[in-house]
Amino acid sequence: QVQLVESGGGLVQAGGSLRLSCTTSGRTFSRYPMGWFRQAPGKEREFVAAISWSGDNTYYADSVKGRFTISRENAKNTVYLQMNSLQPEDTAVYHCAAANSYIIATMSDDYDYWGQGTQVTISS
Repeated sequence: QVQLVESGGGLVQAGGSLRLSCTTSGRTFSRYPMGWFRQAPGKEREFVAAISWSGDNTYYADSVKGRFTISRENAKNTVYLQMNSLQPEDTAVYHCAAANSYIIATMSDDYDYWGQGTQVTISS
């Protein structure tokens, strides 16, 4: 059984930073791209960032480019999302996801497995 467990969310002031972690089990983590998505209340889930299996390639949504950094440690079956210069519009539940192919992707349909999410709240 594949499991993804996020951690690291919380409440911070605008301009602050958070580091999210997502640890996986039940699958050969290092073979697959990973992604982060977020969903704010009343809004659709949106892509945030993705990373290739090796970590050599990354993609970011325009809204977070230059502020967020995705990385991974295959030896620890963990993917991270470092979030800096946080703004109130970054408030959402953040989910990590494991891709269903070897190709890095930005669409949620390209991901098979999802974590339960971690809440990130940014106060102004």
